Amino acid sequence: MRVQFWGAPIRLRFLRRITPWVFIGVSLFAVRLSKGVVFSDVYSLMIRPFWPGSAQKEWLQRSIQTEQYARLQLLIEDNQRLRSLLSLEKSALSKGLISAAVISRRSTGWWQQLELGKGSLNGISEGDIVIGPGGLLGRIGSVTPTTSRVLLLTAPSSRVAVWIPRNKHHGMLIGRGTNRPQLTFVDRTPKVLPGDLVSTSPASTLMPPNIPVGVIQSIDFSALPSPNAVIQLIAAPHAIDWVQVKTR
Repeated sequence: MRVQFWGAPIRLRFLRRITPWVFIGVSLFAVRLSKGVVFSDVYSLMIRPFWPGSAQKEWLQRSIQTEQYARLQLLIEDNQRLRSLLSLEKSALSKGLISAAVISRRSTGWWQQLELGKGSLNGISEGDIVIGPGGLLGRIGSVTPTTSRVLLLTAPSSRVAVWIPRNKHHGMLIGRGTNRPQLTFVDRTPKVLPGDLVSTSPASTLMPPNIPVGVIQSIDFSALPSPNAVIQLIAAPHAIDWVQVKTR
């Protein structure tokens, strides 16, 4: 009598079915333990043929050289700017002016005021004249012991008496809350032209005379009660880092 054992073939088939899954599980477990190091090595070997060659290496070196050259140029320009500021401060001291750094400005209202890094301890007082590279910026509106606030010509509350030196026509420079103030003439028929220089008036009791302010950009002769003009300031408040304060 022959006895057939079916258990062994069943176990073999079962082992054959679960072997791939066991292999996959062990592999995933090994990857988890190694934190993907094996995959990283395999990936590195696969992309090695695509690594930068000699031409790409030259491109990278040129890019690095260009960046270094740009940085050098910026350092040179910054050095020249600091040197000019130093000479400006020495010149200001010799003329009785106080040089002060702009330490703060409103990002949404830079045409209204600036904050300076010097105050009453440095001899600055309210009403002093503030001059930037090119011309008049405004007056000191308020002072603390170590800081001072500049009321710019472009501020809505600013009023400065000015004139046109070419023909002696007087007017009032009024801030409009924009980067270009308005000049309202006293004369009903001013003989002025776009491009005429505007400076502080000798009749002003707040400003020294003949400080450059700006140039006439456009004129409205039909405005009432008198003609007015839009003025382009020579000294740009948004682009100034240092100013000079003329004490009274």
